[in-house]
Amino acid sequence: MTNKVYNVLFLCTGNSARSILGEAILNKDGEGRFRAYSAGSQPKGEIHPLAVKELEALGYSTEHLSSKSWDVFSGTDAPQMDFIFTVCDNAAGEACPVWIGHPMTAHWGIEDPAAVEGSETERQRAFAQAARFLKNRISAFLSLPLTTIDRMALHNQLQEIGTMNGSTQSKVVKD
Repeated sequence: MTNKVYNVLFLCTGNSARSILGEAILNKDGEGRFRAYSAGSQPKGEIHPLAVKELEALGYSTEHLSSKSWDVFSGTDAPQMDFIFTVCDNAAGEACPVWIGHPMTAHWGIEDPAAVEGSETERQRAFAQAARFLKNRISAFLSLPLTTIDRMALHNQLQEIGTMNGSTQSKVVKD
């Protein structure tokens, strides 16, 4: 039996909140089995301070996180991705680079906590909710029998995970 470590890329347009949350959560919760990354089509260049605050409150490391372009992962010297999850509806609809190895993809859209206006408490609550929705999806993903499930069943399961509580869409099918 192989002890493959799967590479996972979380994509969002700005790469400052949702994709960053996904990267940090999967790197800790899937440690030893998964290596997570995040990127954006139009990265803001900095992580939203409330994303950092939420991750630290939940016990996740923010040390190596950065907002970066998805171009970092589209070159021949980039790690080959096994899975790519879009976490915002804009990124799901954008023309993505051609990914080496044809990774499995799914749309796991959730509302943008950075777009929430209001008091500091309301804004922090939005980040806590986004982190909870992503953690639930990641927990479901971690429970999949990746070494024994066939590709079509895996694709279907990944799509189903994207429709869990908090989804911005009922279902987006991507190849």
